[in-house]
Amino acid sequence: MTLASLNLQPVLPEIVLAAMACLILLVDPFMPKRGPSVSYALSLLTLVALFVITLLQMDDSVRMSFGGMVVNDPMADVMKLVIYALVAAVLVMSRTYLRQRGIDKGEYYMLGLFGVLGMMITISSNHLLLLYLGLELLSLAMYAMTAFKRDDGRASEAAMKYFVLGALASGILLYGMSLLYGVTGDLTLTAIADSVAGGEDSLALKAAVVLIVVGAVFKMGIAPFHMWLPDVYEGAPTAVTLYLAAAPKIAALALVMRLLVDGMGPLFSDWQPMLIVVAMLSMAIGNVVAIAQTSFKRMLTYSTIGHVGFILLGVLAGTNEGYAAALFYTIAYAVMTIGGFGIILLLARQGFEAESLEDLKGLNDRSPVMAFVFLLLMFSMAGIPFTFGFWAKLAVLQSIVGIGLWWLAIFAVVTAVIGAFYYLRAVKMVYFDQPTDTSPIQADANVRGVLALSGASMLIFGLYPTGLTALTAGAFGL
Repeated sequence: MTLASLNLQPVLPEIVLAAMACLILLVDPFMPKRGPSVSYALSLLTLVALFVITLLQMDDSVRMSFGGMVVNDPMADVMKLVIYALVAAVLVMSRTYLRQRGIDKGEYYMLGLFGVLGMMITISSNHLLLLYLGLELLSLAMYAMTAFKRDDGRASEAAMKYFVLGALASGILLYGMSLLYGVTGDLTLTAIADSVAGGEDSLALKAAVVLIVVGAVFKMGIAPFHMWLPDVYEGAPTAVTLYLAAAPKIAALALVMRLLVDGMGPLFSDWQPMLIVVAMLSMAIGNVVAIAQTSFKRMLTYSTIGHVGFILLGVLAGTNEGYAAALFYTIAYAVMTIGGFGIILLLARQGFEAESLEDLKGLNDRSPVMAFVFLLLMFSMAGIPFTFGFWAKLAVLQSIVGIGLWWLAIFAVVTAVIGAFYYLRAVKMVYFDQPTDTSPIQADANVRGVLALSGASMLIFGLYPTGLTALTAGAFGL
């Protein structure tokens, strides 16, 4: 492999991001007073630049580089654009929260950008080793971000749980990859797909499929491997939880797509039943356990588990329509999650964390506009008709009905109805309960602005979903 054969142009966004993340790492030591502000501005500027570069490079072709190790296809382009927008929204919303708690440091923005780099590498990987490196770069950044508030015992405990169980998941996934390499003799996903399509069938290959599926769903926090997720999301600072819950789910979908669809597509009949089981468990456990929660953070966390189960329905459909529906749902979920955890940032103030459902009471009396945004977000999460979340659920259900899994679609609808209970309960608290705190909401314009955009998107994409539907369909050649 020569330098000329590397073809660096498709990986220009990754190169720019890596350089800027390293630059931001150097800002704080040389600018102790203005460092966080400069790091924040540079981070947003970097994300805007990446958005423009990716948009200019975007087309319908499949662009390979580094000897076929890196692939940039329409799916990767769409996912990256969404990640840039989501992370920019997270950084904008988090700034005041971090400053009020004395943790507004350049390291937060640097880790956030390195996490984005890990997501981008994962999304564009056509090689087992590169896929694993991208996933671990993302994981290491998230471990450090979880423990970012060093004097907080809950955050440290959450980071330790995250690290230990994340390392276990990485080991399982890596062992599965090593078995897959041992059976096929290749690390490139396209070559692996050709090898297994040629009739290769052995116990080692089946073990590789099982280990890879278990490792991937463990990393994603899908039931029954979800035990770490509620503690991590609740223990981490809310600004970090906002980051963990949104953009990485796009990369998680890419991980599943690259490994199972691109690499082990011919083994669909082997991994589909496993995805059916974990999807059903996620939808059931996530929505049922969420009802019993008194913490708004934990309620949203279990809600996340249920939503990821829905996303898997699109993947296990095994069709391009299903994959497009899964991507559409993941984007909808990420936007809804930013809004949901953003409400916690809205209600929080210096010295006070608004994590209980009780803190939602009477929000309409304190801020009617933000209460309406909350209503839109909860309705969308519940899948109420003509909201963003409704079309996402409908697209996924249509994909599995299309392959004859009527019973699974009915099961998904039942769990969604169960989930609607706790969303509507939260809306009831906002509109009909007396506030426990009558003081005016002191959130800055950044938080209010992003929340307003999040709420507006629930209506815009609920009434006019065709634009985003066409974008996600185009990502899979439809």
